Amino acid sequence: MNANIKAISYYLPDKIISNRDLCNEFPGLNEDEFFRSSGVRFRHISPPDEIGSDMAFYAAERFFEEHPVRKEDIDFLLFCTEGLDYKAPASSCILQHRLGLLKNCGTLDIPYGCTGFVYGLSVAKGLIESGQAKNILLLTADVPSKVIHPDDAELRTIFGDGGATTLITASEKKGIGQFVFGTDGSGSGHLIVRRSGAREFMTKEWLEQYKDAGGMKWGKMEMNSNKIFLFAVRVVPAMIKEILEKENLSLEEIDFFVFHQANAQLLEVIRKKMKIPSVKFIIDMENCGNTVSATIPIALKNAMDKGIISRGRKVMCCGFGIGLSWAGTVIDL
Repeated sequence: MNANIKAISYYLPDKIISNRDLCNEFPGLNEDEFFRSSGVRFRHISPPDEIGSDMAFYAAERFFEEHPVRKEDIDFLLFCTEGLDYKAPASSCILQHRLGLLKNCGTLDIPYGCTGFVYGLSVAKGLIESGQAKNILLLTADVPSKVIHPDDAELRTIFGDGGATTLITASEKKGIGQFVFGTDGSGSGHLIVRRSGAREFMTKEWLEQYKDAGGMKWGKMEMNSNKIFLFAVRVVPAMIKEILEKENLSLEEIDFFVFHQANAQLLEVIRKKMKIPSVKFIIDMENCGNTVSATIPIALKNAMDKGIISRGRKVMCCGFGIGLSWAGTVIDL
């Protein structure tokens, strides 16, 4: 039995921040500069009381409205986010109950970011191909806006909040291929959320220091852009080659490339370095920004809805970023 992506839905919060809005906050910058550097014109921002599992829930409810799938047929739920509800219990347990899934449904949290969707696919593939599950909901949702300082123009330009639901099912047809994984924890400090856990916990002094920014009570994201850029340009082309070798495919045999939508400028550098035709390379972050673990399913869904990608195509999906981590595979839609 093989694992196949059956359907995707996603949710974006109602509040939208445009480049013009940001330029009004940061005099001296203009909309064209923002767009050229990031590929983003609009990003969706969740309200103060809306967290990752809320967006995952809304995306899942929309999924059941849009697709003829019964909740009682779901036998496993995977929830990927970097903004879990609690340290315990698992947020996936809470979502199982909230969504009204059966009690014989397995659940698992995957606390991952940029590479999380691909890791989720690998877990789903393992569960299905080992006969442990048949219909898996992979929920990916993140709220990066809550850990970005209001004065950080660079990060506010790139990131947006969003959630996606992907159904992965057992099928006779070949679906999700082999995986390539990579980790370089020596670079973990290049993209990190400070004061967000047990190693660096929240303090009264921290809250006081950032009281003008609402206390930054979720933590504060810090990114060394140059290091992340160099990391991605180094590891992603090598990962592409390794995936092709594992799958015994040439670059030309891949119909489309849908990578983590980190930054349009960075993606273009990778595309040109690998000599991938622009018509095969999906960049879809103009209207939602970098939604972390949800970028790949959102880009896939939009490309399919627009008729750009159709069923029967081979699509390479690669995630890369925080960790530092990277992972990729080829899916037959």
